Amino acid sequence: MPRILIVDDEPEIVRGLADNLRFEGYQTLAATNGDEALAVASVEALDLILLDIMMPQTSGWDVCRELRRRGVDVPIIMLTARAEEADRVQGLELGADDYLTKPFSLRELLARVRAVLRRPGPRRRAAALAFGEVRVRPRERQVFRAGREVRLTRKEFDLLVYLLEHRGEVVTRDRLLDEVWGYERFPTTRTVDTHVLRLRRKFEVDPDRPAWILTVHGQGYRFAGP
Repeated sequence: MPRILIVDDEPEIVRGLADNLRFEGYQTLAATNGDEALAVASVEALDLILLDIMMPQTSGWDVCRELRRRGVDVPIIMLTARAEEADRVQGLELGADDYLTKPFSLRELLARVRAVLRRPGPRRRAAALAFGEVRVRPRERQVFRAGREVRLTRKEFDLLVYLLEHRGEVVTRDRLLDEVWGYERFPTTRTVDTHVLRLRRKFEVDPDRPAWILTVHGQGYRFAGP
């Protein structure tokens, strides 16, 4: 039974979300401020965090940043009344998995919760993946090339692992947006191309003539292999 931490400084919102999520079969925990959320996430085995951004003192952005700095890889859906594109960008860059603007419908929230929980989490991933002189440790979120660690952003890492887990399969840009980024309208397919280019520069001998991450014109990308 998935365990979801609800973080919001408005107790009535926490109670309402908890009641509805429990009705759908989820276990819930609650925190009413950022510091409490960090404390709970540090000791509890969680499957998802619903994280309000606009909280006093320690904001949702601060919580997300600190969790990722600590290596806590629990999926995060940010909840906020702010709908500006810059806020969505900041949430993505800090490592959030999805973004939901208040007020939202319960139906939409549950759909996004199910979508995020369907993605392979660190406990369900393979212990190791490899190609050429590159070794990937999905559970530890580490990548090594010729024995030296390569630093990746969160989304670069998620994209690389997804392509490796679907090696030999053509995956469209829209599918990557849905499965890796989890957004319906943001970011755009250009974001996928930019991240692929970054991965090629870090792992291909000749990024202009890639041997591993191949472009399938008119469709998307395919990681070379069986």
